Amino acid sequence: MEKQIQKFQNEVSFVSITIATLIITFLFLQTPKTCIPPSALQKPHLRFPNSTCDSTPRHYLPLSKKNARLWSSKSWMTQVSSFTQFFTQMYQNGLLKNHSKVLCVSAGAGHEVMALSKMGLKNVIGVEVIESLPLVSRANPHNLPFFDGAFDVAFTGHLMAALYPLRNAEEMERTVRNGGVCVVVVDECGEEEVKEIVRLFRRSWLLSSSDVILNGRRVTRIIMRKKASD
Repeated sequence: MEKQIQKFQNEVSFVSITIATLIITFLFLQTPKTCIPPSALQKPHLRFPNSTCDSTPRHYLPLSKKNARLWSSKSWMTQVSSFTQFFTQMYQNGLLKNHSKVLCVSAGAGHEVMALSKMGLKNVIGVEVIESLPLVSRANPHNLPFFDGAFDVAFTGHLMAALYPLRNAEEMERTVRNGGVCVVVVDECGEEEVKEIVRLFRRSWLLSSSDVILNGRRVTRIIMRKKASD
């Protein structure tokens, strides 16, 4: 009886091994199903697809065409228009002129740079940690690569988001000439918050603060004039 059981177990084991071998051989020889047709030509100059279903060739637009597409979007034009209205008030108050040298710190994609340029200002520079050419160049807002007093106006809408707001403010002040202005936009705030921000600019005095609408948000615009002498 035991011999028969042992014989049966051996037969079952042999059959199992045979079936497993056949399955493994089948899977090994089977061509994997993908979304890429077998007849597709090899194109080594194209990027390798992210997945087997991602066989669409990548078309890389030159920077000029990418910018043209971005700048013609409704969102872009709306934001540029909002910045234009924002700076027009400063222009009317004599704080901006066509010959003014303006530095936009933490300028993002450059909406404010384009707005100022379209207003007729010829010398506008935007800087950001990540460049967005041709409007915005790469620079560290905590260590600006400009000479002392190089600009008439320095603007930022991201002072309070800076890693070191005090250092950011010091760099803005340093690059603005004596008698020039530093302009800061923050979320709408009260008088005490305004005073705290002004204190970051140790060589400037508060010229004005007002609540305005910028890009659909209520914000506070703080304008400080750099003292004529330290």
